[in-house]
Amino acid sequence: MAEDVVTVEKVIHAPPEVIFGLLTDASRHPEVDGSGGVVKPKPDTPERLGPGSVFGMSMRLGVPYSTVNTVVEYEENRRIAWRTAPLGFAGRFSGGRIWRYQLEPAEGGTLVQESWDVTNDKQRSILKVVAAKQMKRAMEKTLDRIEELTATT
Repeated sequence: MAEDVVTVEKVIHAPPEVIFGLLTDASRHPEVDGSGGVVKPKPDTPERLGPGSVFGMSMRLGVPYSTVNTVVEYEENRRIAWRTAPLGFAGRFSGGRIWRYQLEPAEGGTLVQESWDVTNDKQRSILKVVAAKQMKRAMEKTLDRIEELTATT
């Protein structure tokens, strides 16, 4: 059985503050996303995410849909995580997964860990079976994109 938390990691040749700046700019999440599902932030999205920030995102997974996301963990230049759920009525029955990024200074740059945490998701058992492997591949692509967008030589 798949785990509740899927984590990938990569050393990226950029300082933590540069990577964190990218992650806290929701307008750039479509560039960062390795799944191809993030389309664009909703108009009321804050310029920079911080503790407790709420932001909407237009998504597409076969069909278009929207999510509302709340920053639930935040440590400047070290960690950011948001809980996501569909908007409206669908949010009563699905959602609750957490996307988490942890940054640690490392030899040659920053160790970036991305986690997909379904521990408290309303569809936890289904997601663990049908989406865990797909998410891991998408997260690996996300880390590659973060590297492309921030790496210094």
